Amino acid sequence: VQLQASGGGLVQTGDSLSLRCTASGRDLSLYAVAWFRQAPGKEREFVAGIIRSGRMTQFAESVKGRFGISRDNAENTVSLQMNHLRVDDTAVYYCAAAAVVGVSPQTYDYWGQGTLVTVSS
Repeated sequence: VQLQASGGGLVQTGDSLSLRCTASGRDLSLYAVAWFRQAPGKEREFVAGIIRSGRMTQFAESVKGRFGISRDNAENTVSLQMNHLRVDDTAVYYCAAAAVVGVSPQTYDYWGQGTLVTVSS
C-alpha cells in the first residue's frame, strides 16, 4: 500500500488544521493507521491511531482532547483533525499503516512521505 499525507501548512496558535492520509495500491481497510510526528532534533513520536474498523482510537497524552482521528474506508482515507494547535505541535506529520495500532514506529510497515505543520505564536 502507498500512503500520501497532505494538509499541512502554517497556522497560528489556537487554530485548527486537518491532515489527510490517502492510500493507493491496496484497500486501506486492511490496515490499522496511525499518525506520527517528528520535530527538528527529536525522535519520531506517536500521535494517534485507529484500528481497521475505526471503532477504537488511541492518542498520545499530549494531544488528547485536542486531536481527533477518523477513517473513511470507502474513500481509502484517514484524517487527523487538529484543534487548539500549539507551537509545540510543530513537526512533520507522517501517516503509517500496519496490522495493529502501536506506539512504536517499528510497528509500521508502510509510511507516507510526511507533511509539515508549523504553528506560530
